[in-house]
Amino acid sequence: MVQSSLLEPLPTRKRVAVLLPLPFPYPLEYVVPAGLSDSLAPGDVVVVPLGARRETGVVWEQTTLPPELTPPPPPEIASTRLRPVKEKLDLPPVPRALRQFIDWVAAYTLAPPGMVLAMALRSHMRGTQGAPAAGWVRGEDPPATLRMTPSRKAVLGALGETPMTTAALSEKAGAGAAVIRGLADAGVLRSVLMAAPSPFAVPDAGHRLPVLEGEQDFAARELRARVAERAFSVTLLEGVTGSGKTEIYLEAVAECLAAGRQALVLLPEIALSAQWMDRFTKRFGARPAVWHSEIGQRARRLTWNACADGSARVVVGARSALFLPFRDPGLVIVDEEHEAIFKQEEGVMYNARDMAIVRARLAGAPAVLVSATPSLETLNNAETGRYRHLVLPSRHGGASMPETRLIDMREAPPPKGQFLSPVLVEAVKSTLARGEQAMLFLNRRGYAPLTLCRKCGHRMECPNCTSWLVEHRKRRVLCCHYCEYVTPVPETCPACEAEHSLTAIGPGIERITEESGEAFPEARILVMASDTISGPAATAEAVAKISRREVDLIIGTQIVAKGWHFPHLTLVGVVDADLGLGGADLRAGERTMQLLHQVGGRAGRAEAPGEVLLQSFAPDHPVMQALISGDFAAFMAEEAEQRRPGFWPPFGRLAALIISSESADAAQNAARALGRAAPYGEGIEVMGPVPAPLAILRGRHRQRLLLRTQRTIAVQPILRRWLAEVPLTSAVRVDVDVDPVSFL
Repeated sequence: MVQSSLLEPLPTRKRVAVLLPLPFPYPLEYVVPAGLSDSLAPGDVVVVPLGARRETGVVWEQTTLPPELTPPPPPEIASTRLRPVKEKLDLPPVPRALRQFIDWVAAYTLAPPGMVLAMALRSHMRGTQGAPAAGWVRGEDPPATLRMTPSRKAVLGALGETPMTTAALSEKAGAGAAVIRGLADAGVLRSVLMAAPSPFAVPDAGHRLPVLEGEQDFAARELRARVAERAFSVTLLEGVTGSGKTEIYLEAVAECLAAGRQALVLLPEIALSAQWMDRFTKRFGARPAVWHSEIGQRARRLTWNACADGSARVVVGARSALFLPFRDPGLVIVDEEHEAIFKQEEGVMYNARDMAIVRARLAGAPAVLVSATPSLETLNNAETGRYRHLVLPSRHGGASMPETRLIDMREAPPPKGQFLSPVLVEAVKSTLARGEQAMLFLNRRGYAPLTLCRKCGHRMECPNCTSWLVEHRKRRVLCCHYCEYVTPVPETCPACEAEHSLTAIGPGIERITEESGEAFPEARILVMASDTISGPAATAEAVAKISRREVDLIIGTQIVAKGWHFPHLTLVGVVDADLGLGGADLRAGERTMQLLHQVGGRAGRAEAPGEVLLQSFAPDHPVMQALISGDFAAFMAEEAEQRRPGFWPPFGRLAALIISSESADAAQNAARALGRAAPYGEGIEVMGPVPAPLAILRGRHRQRLLLRTQRTIAVQPILRRWLAEVPLTSAVRVDVDVDPVSFL
């Protein structure tokens, strides 16, 4: 006879999904051991087995996403096949809002959710939390047998309401540590753990109120009102260079602080934080928390924890700051929203501008996009009513916009072997003679973009990429700016072995610096490029030198185009205004217009009027004519009309498939297979496959396909079905780029 106990069902073991920072398409399931059954919750950081190793992950739950973004469910696995969670780590849990955001980013970009988690979890895990300090508080009344010496009385008199460390108490009482230990042994003092002080001072919203008038005051009040609503909205703050956009959106930050909530400000360049931090500190009397790739491990841990407990009230950072665990986000600002650098081009390919709006929507907070030259996508959203639109048409304090003039390089060419037109040289000399500062801009690092042999015509090319090697003469090397391959400049041609036959073709910023040293021998020259300015500290020192007027001539790449305020700079010369207009990039005109408009905006930001000179071989190009007229709106309207008929963004959607392999044949065969399985239908078009413009990158052969749909058709479901139809070998990798910015 079967015993009744054997007929009873086995107890059901609790299952949990655990997301690992690995490229799995969904969280993995585990069972919860008895010892953790009551303490494990979504967001907890745990250790689980994976094969023969142990991995750290996060307990996950299903997130509600829009239908077009919802991925297919993972396969069902019987509980008997599941392995148990090993342990729960003593770390702050990943907040629910951040988990939702991670799921949303993964679903939109079609990236494995674990790889999105990795961007947050690696910072979360980096470093360990130090033990809290011990302090002293009053204990029992002194026993009658304890002799109360003057030193002991001084210690008791020095104690306040809050705990004090031994060192602090000893210093305040003027007594030694032995006196304090004696009182503790007698029970008169009691040891307690002290709360760790916040590493970030609280900014004071009323510290130094700005004087805003007219359009500035109206814009500031509008942004304050959006923050006070405590609801999601998006506002475009568009203003000419020098119109005070930063001061205005800092008033929205002030409103957020007054409401007791947290604010996030995204900047496109780490370097920009130097001058921005000074403005912030002047306004609020304290510095914000900073987040970017160059801060140390301890600062990362402190900032993460301060965001989680709410003590980091304002964070300024690069795009990765979106993945910080804000306790109560009340405002998200994207400064220079048009900048392409907000798009991460490798790994998880996401646009921080667009994901910042998602972050704000999930938090029920307003988002503010800021630019003097907004992207066409943002302008279209403003024109169709999706975003509010605030416009500042004039500079702050009565400063005038600089006059822009073209130098036709066909009519005023530079001397042979040089690159500065005599017209530009004379303008710089006149500016320096007046005691004012000038700037030369060329968006090309190094000495020369191409090195070739005068005898056989051989061009020095990267062995890993289809790109020319750039000469860096100061270091005497040739570099690839895509894979960082470096080789010394050879004495002989690698092809024909001719000696001393290699010559530099075209100008880079080093070559312009060399030419400027000869043309302006008395000028104090400062070069601002990523090669010469490494990190915020070096940037701050460079900015300080310019402000102290220890620099006469600034020569820079695109790092000088963004947000700087140099009041004594009155002339900007663009060495190659045509650079960037070539190629098949649909945004080439828009980007060139934005970049040159921004760099020209550095001139004449104070009392002295400014001037911008553009060296161009194509003065009739629409971009050049728009820069001369200063009519940015008309240029962007024309750009929109050119894109509308073919439903190019912002009137349609794009997604790129980049197929790569170490084998050219494998990449081509995989691309052809995807091409044969390409989706079709009304409002859907697939272009390619074709070799990518950079057909070889870091040793991998690359093919591209481009999916284009009408605005009303989501690309994610189409991409999922398309990729599921074509099995690929492990030798081939397919990267999905939704809303591509670069077409290389």
